[in-house]
Amino acid sequence: MSLSIRNQLPGIVTAVEAGEVMATVKVRLTGGQEIMAAITLEAVRELGLAEGSSVRTLIKSTEVSLATAAVEGLSIRNQIPGTVADVVTGGAMARVKISVEGGELTAAITKDAVTDLELAAGVPVVALIKSTEISLAAV
Repeated sequence: MSLSIRNQLPGIVTAVEAGEVMATVKVRLTGGQEIMAAITLEAVRELGLAEGSSVRTLIKSTEVSLATAAVEGLSIRNQIPGTVADVVTGGAMARVKISVEGGELTAAITKDAVTDLELAAGVPVVALIKSTEISLAAV
């Protein structure tokens, strides 16, 4: 199956914490980063997710925010450091490709944000992703 979701990073489930309806699933990406996904408990069961399961994390590029340094005092759990690899701007929006350990992320952000953050190839950034915006696929 082909998907329009640009960000597809493989990893291994390291923990599943189940609630009444939702669960948090911690995944160690192939680059060593820890990422957390908040998905339904039903999805955890249907995918057969447990510690040690191989998964692919799926993140729409519109759900990736960028900062020029790590951010504290923020509810966003997932902060992945990387380096800008490429920036392509259009009329109002821009596509920013970020090299991260073990792969690449793409962020779709405004052209103004690119200008304000002075983003260009080689600039270090931190990708910020809410756990509720990460989907998981069993591999």
